[in-house]
Amino acid sequence: MSSEAASAQKASAAPSAVHFGAGNIGRGFVGLLLHEAGYELVFADVAAPLIDALQATPSYTVHEVGEGGRDHVVDRYTAVNSGTAEAELVERIARAEIVTTAVGPNILKFVAPTIARGIAARLPDAPRLAVMACENAINATDLLEAEVRVAAGSEGLSDADVDSRALFANTAVDRIVPAQAPGGGLDVRVEPYFEWAVERGPFGEEAPEIPGVTWVDSLGPYIERKLFTVNTGHAAAAYFGRAAGKEKIAEAIADPSIRTKVEAVLAETKSLLVAKYGFAPDEQEAYIRKILGRFANAELPDTVDRVGRAPLRKLSRHERFVGPAAELAERGLPADGLLEAMGAALRFDAADDDEAQRLQAVLAGEASDVEVAEELSGLDADHPLHDAVVRLVEQARAVRTPH
Repeated sequence: MSSEAASAQKASAAPSAVHFGAGNIGRGFVGLLLHEAGYELVFADVAAPLIDALQATPSYTVHEVGEGGRDHVVDRYTAVNSGTAEAELVERIARAEIVTTAVGPNILKFVAPTIARGIAARLPDAPRLAVMACENAINATDLLEAEVRVAAGSEGLSDADVDSRALFANTAVDRIVPAQAPGGGLDVRVEPYFEWAVERGPFGEEAPEIPGVTWVDSLGPYIERKLFTVNTGHAAAAYFGRAAGKEKIAEAIADPSIRTKVEAVLAETKSLLVAKYGFAPDEQEAYIRKILGRFANAELPDTVDRVGRAPLRKLSRHERFVGPAAELAERGLPADGLLEAMGAALRFDAADDDEAQRLQAVLAGEASDVEVAEELSGLDADHPLHDAVVRLVEQARAVRTPH
């Protein structure tokens, strides 16, 4: 670390947080909460136009739309281009208290080396850096931590060195942040509802004060309840909606036939969550009703194409469809609604989504139905859900039209 950075780390009065991902979720959710908790906020992103806009604009507004919504002004932030100004970003991490991400699970491996360099540059007596990946994936921080530890080895740090300088906590995040209207600048429209749950254990007695965070002792049930209700239901509404020619999620869920299908999906994930974690059935049913009400918020311009994007990831082994459907099958419980949603996902062919186009290329390829089903779902031939997924692939290929 430079002498200037060391002096700044000692002298800084306000705690600081570096957030990777200055997109709508970063600005409208995680960054907002960190700002309101009093952190000196640093946005890091590789998108030069976005970083330039943040550097040129002293504030932006997060607009909560729907019942109970209000406006929040975010100011006093810094923006750093993580692709061209890594040295500056490393110094920012070196003197920060918190690092968060909202970049997508597949991008974590690309931000890990910079985080590792920032950890290596920290002063010996600095508090441990809290690293939290705020992604729509189970235990995303574990994925990030593994990549950071590998990169830290290249910086000459042992695992013990990393442990003495940083801690890693898994989180679960939940807020609908739709694609924004063109010309809106840096302002973000979001729903009023949000949840940010963080596991308490890694912090010991040193958990930071972040209003809005829910500290939990065991995050696993909480993450799966959110993923298999909010994310599964949202994606199901998108795929069923697109198949029916709907443009917006609110339009899709307002269609009784689509809502019935989504409710069938969530009834199945409810049965899994109740059986696996002992959630009270009426409590989970109330949670489902709340989620469906959020999907129906007509003031959120959320499109089926945005919510349905990245179908390869969403159809993968431990994600929102195959994950719960596989566990239901292993317990001898039905998963017909989830399978129908997976069938709709196989037909998702949005032209501006790379994964959708790769999915359609796989379906159009020469591999057998069994090979495609196993590649997409990660299920082997011995799994009780395997044959049902093969039939879905057969059906998707039978109705598929060439592009």
